Amino acid sequence: MRNSLKILFLLTDIGFIVYWIVTVFGLIPKEYVYQDYQNELLVIWNWSFFPLDILISITGLISLYLSREKDSRWMPFALISLTLTFTSGLQAIVFWTIKQDFDLMWWIPNLYLLLYPLYFIPLLLKLHRGTPKEVSL
Repeated sequence: MRNSLKILFLLTDIGFIVYWIVTVFGLIPKEYVYQDYQNELLVIWNWSFFPLDILISITGLISLYLSREKDSRWMPFALISLTLTFTSGLQAIVFWTIKQDFDLMWWIPNLYLLLYPLYFIPLLLKLHRGTPKEVSL
């Protein structure tokens, strides 16, 4: 569990940072942008995720650092990161559902964000209750 969570944290945290850098510089090819990508309201909606996504990356990377240092504070940061990741995925999926836009290019990454935390959150809570505090990822 620990190695897979580390890998998923790195994939997610670095992925968000890369996504926002690509977005800032407008590097997403036109054929991969979501429907109505130039719509001002959708641009604002997309940017509304920026603070949440960056907070996910920050808490995830802090968790990885603290785990490597054998600092017991890694677990609360991991739980915060996973909860925020779930929230980000949920909000996007709900939006795309209401909009009735079922483009797999955008659904798959957001389903990933929605679903993978649902596996790890209960495991971390169980680990937290049953093991010494110095356990790390």
